[in-house]
Amino acid sequence: MARFEGLTVLISGATGGFGSASAKRFAAGGAKLALTDFDAAKLEDFAKSVDADTATLAGDISDEATSRAFVKLAVERFGGIDIAINNAGIAQDFVRLGEMDTGEARRIIDIDVMGVIYAMRHQLPVMEKQFRETGRRSAIVNIASVAGIAGAPQLAVYSAAKHAVVGLTRSAAAEYARRGVRVNAVCPSFARTDMALAAFRGVADQAAAEAEMTRGVPMRRLAEVDEIVEVILFAADPKNSFMTGQTLAADGGITST
Repeated sequence: MARFEGLTVLISGATGGFGSASAKRFAAGGAKLALTDFDAAKLEDFAKSVDADTATLAGDISDEATSRAFVKLAVERFGGIDIAINNAGIAQDFVRLGEMDTGEARRIIDIDVMGVIYAMRHQLPVMEKQFRETGRRSAIVNIASVAGIAGAPQLAVYSAAKHAVVGLTRSAAAEYARRGVRVNAVCPSFARTDMALAAFRGVADQAAAEAEMTRGVPMRRLAEVDEIVEVILFAADPKNSFMTGQTLAADGGITST
């Protein structure tokens, strides 16, 4: 049997780097997919490219109505939820906190923190009910960042948001540990996603810019998207049944020093 055969997997930020790569890997493992992202056309195009039974909902994850409708869609279409990958998020420009635009700061908090709160607020009751009624266990994987477990100069608001995701993860894990739901967070450092590579746009010496971005990484390189996806799959795998409340740093060794 395939690794995720017959399981229903929800993925937010489904057309982004980690989201799209995860969707393809879950599909290859036999999962059914419920996908959400902001851009409706891009989401539909991506869903057509995935070899799996899929349901899609376009919406802004910072609006609670999106998470409410997304969970409802998954339950009505597939009968429940086995895995939720709360991946949607945005980054910030490299800038010191005293120079941060407050509008940008608010948008980061609304998407990166409130988006996760809304998602789990609607996922967890469904997952708990499933376990209570049928013994069906489930897992949530929140995509945080190494900036959520360490300070991040010039990324203070993003770091604060990801620290909040880690706190939400640990608290929900404790609350639902006996209710059939595991909750863990994956904390990548910079990876080769469009969001991270946006920092290099317009830079003449790309190699130098990448070296500067990774000079605090003992491996001295960006993560490849598939390297992070491996950790996401590990956290989500039903066979990984005794791990909850953990922050899995896939950071090239940053937090080892």
